[in-house]
Amino acid sequence: MQTYPLPDWLIYCRPGFERDCVAETQAKPVAAVADSGYVVLQGKPRLAYAQLAFARQLIRLHNEIKELPERDRLTPLLAAIPDEPQQFGTLWLETPDTNDGKTLSGFTRRFQPLLEAKLRACGRLVDDANLPRLHIFFPDKDRALIGSSDPRNSAAAHMGILRLKMPHDAPSRSYLKLAEAFEVFLSKEEQTKWLSPGLHAVDLGAAPGGWTWQLVQRGLKVIAVDNGSLKGVAAEHPAIKHLRQDGFRYRPKQAVDWLVCDMVEQPAKVAALMTDWITSGATTRAIFNLKLPMKKRVEALSNALDSMRKALDAKGIRYRLQARQLYHDREEVTVFIVRLKKS
Repeated sequence: MQTYPLPDWLIYCRPGFERDCVAETQAKPVAAVADSGYVVLQGKPRLAYAQLAFARQLIRLHNEIKELPERDRLTPLLAAIPDEPQQFGTLWLETPDTNDGKTLSGFTRRFQPLLEAKLRACGRLVDDANLPRLHIFFPDKDRALIGSSDPRNSAAAHMGILRLKMPHDAPSRSYLKLAEAFEVFLSKEEQTKWLSPGLHAVDLGAAPGGWTWQLVQRGLKVIAVDNGSLKGVAAEHPAIKHLRQDGFRYRPKQAVDWLVCDMVEQPAKVAALMTDWITSGATTRAIFNLKLPMKKRVEALSNALDSMRKALDAKGIRYRLQARQLYHDREEVTVFIVRLKKS
């Protein structure tokens, strides 16, 4: 019986989280250099991007060029592009999200139209978002990794980074965390339905008000719970009610449509709090951050999420639970949960 080698995978991540990418996939690391912003893995016939919390992008790796010539990079790159898939819907030239990687961005911008023109001329590149994407990743100026991604099993943003604009009136940069979470976890239809004006939300640990302000900008009315003060426009906005209370003790008199939480506490304690809100019916949907320890981050995240699943399953509650280390996160992972209606 003929056997085939297992595939190699190229995964982008936040620099410093390479080991976590390896640990959660349980695949064999081929290249995993600390603070490089990427890993190459082997050993899983198929990885599911939606189930990976620390991966920014998931790419099937086809080829590697270890020594790119300085004068003619185009010829070896074209030769290294695989025959299958026959066509690609997008060409992305990418670099690590590191200071060294940023120095290559000028080269990729200049080189992109040259390579793109060649691929279009031979019919390999067409405008079809359903086709696989072609990725050419430059770890440094001398090397290139060539791979492809499935639009249904990968991130839809260049380099796996969703670029968002910081509004001038936002109380803090945490505004971008929740904005990114909505884009990552919710479809456009879900955003329209679940973030419509007039809905009610609670923000636990709200100060200085970044997440609260994101909700208000979506048209929601917000109860901001924090002993600290809200800043700027959030302090006096009519759609915001600020309660100086302990976020772990507060419960609303009536159920709300959303709960968001960015409190600094152990992952297990925050997960238990979110579970209580969902199982009690105090909210239907929640987005929250789990602050991870410096060591055993995958274990801490897995334990927190498993405890939630166990409690929800015990009560027969149907739910959707997703976790992702967002671009705007640091030593944390953002989690989304929605309680589903019984079928």
